[in-house]
Amino acid sequence: MKILVVHGPNLSKLGKRQPEIYGHKTLADINIALLERGSQAGAALTFYQSNHEGHLLDFLQAGSEVAEGIIINPGALTHYGLSLRDALANFSCPIIEVHLSNVYKREEFRHTSVTAPVVTGQITGLGWRGYLLALEWLLAEKG
Repeated sequence: MKILVVHGPNLSKLGKRQPEIYGHKTLADINIALLERGSQAGAALTFYQSNHEGHLLDFLQAGSEVAEGIIINPGALTHYGLSLRDALANFSCPIIEVHLSNVYKREEFRHTSVTAPVVTGQITGLGWRGYLLALEWLLAEKG
């Protein structure tokens, strides 16, 4: 199974940026945990992080022919990234949106996800383990 793992703006600062909200794991830590679990299941994971919406679109479009699943944390683009939303809408494979914090317990602007209507499901508020849960779900779906 080929899975794209997409990290949006500011996620490169995980472990340093507001650890009381986002935890102490770095993006590399999360990617390693996903890679280890994915390799156990025979899945091929491709990781990408950018602070630029257009770069995320380019990555998704380049992988559109091979992706059998997507795990995405759009970061702040969750709330206003309409071009990201449109790119995700073009996929026929399952897409899981992940948020480290419970966005519904935070500022009101975080309660709206423009990407939610075009993804298969969301995992919010479970920290870095939310990524692993998303991976487990994708693996079980492909089963």
